[in-house]
Amino acid sequence: MTDTAKNPDVAGDPEIAVSDTSPTTVTRPQIEVKGAVKSFDGRVVVDVDKLVMGDVPIEGLIGPNGAGKTTLMRMVMHSTSLDSGTVSLLPEGPGSKSITLSNLPTHRMAHHGVVKSNQVIMDFDKLTILDSLLLAVATARYERPHRIFDERRVYDGAIEEIHRYLELFGIEDPYRFAGSAGEKKLLDIIRCLLLQPRFLLLDEPTAGLPDDLTEKVMEVVRELADAGTAVVIVEHDLNVIWSLSDEVHFMAEGKVLMKGSPDDIRQHKTVIENYLGEGHV
Repeated sequence: MTDTAKNPDVAGDPEIAVSDTSPTTVTRPQIEVKGAVKSFDGRVVVDVDKLVMGDVPIEGLIGPNGAGKTTLMRMVMHSTSLDSGTVSLLPEGPGSKSITLSNLPTHRMAHHGVVKSNQVIMDFDKLTILDSLLLAVATARYERPHRIFDERRVYDGAIEEIHRYLELFGIEDPYRFAGSAGEKKLLDIIRCLLLQPRFLLLDEPTAGLPDDLTEKVMEVVRELADAGTAVVIVEHDLNVIWSLSDEVHFMAEGKVLMKGSPDDIRQHKTVIENYLGEGHV
């Protein structure tokens, strides 16, 4: 709706164009974890009754070591199976249906827009930087031997965005092999971004990065979230969590105990006693 109905001087003048200044509603996907339990050697490491992620653009997930954060993220991706319970991608609008992610193999997650970075640094040792990024954007139909002649099509479709991210993060000469651990961490993040995720799980994305690159990662994540991607970050650098997250979940002993604004969580007695310590506040 425009303002023409409120301003008769404007409404009667066809030469004056009035733009709609009402805020744009950004819809984003939500993931529901329900009754999810995982045990290793008889020890329950995740026991989540109900958790919905995607209510806000960026959510932080914090907790002490061993709280179950990474295991929970792996359960969402079904790279770690559930002992019981479900993980579902909820409908985004009329006509869409819920998708039970916990019934799907891990390699099908990206097809539904759900992407996760690696906590442990991983890279393709036998591939150059450029080839490892091109592999990330090559769909399954291009990964067969007889499609080798389609490599140029994959290259042309992705090279501009690849160069944009490489330039942003200061990675030069994409025809060499990845060097430092920090560079491999950045390449893992870039591969996630190139998949154009609708729901992005980031597991310690800034671990080992210098401050300037941490700032750039945060900038890219915020831009992605503003465009409609739901983002969940597991991170021990709490400055990243407090400054970037719209809401924060606190997890301990396998359970998500509470969620709230960054200020509410960092000042909560339970979080201080079980994780932060008095000195942090």
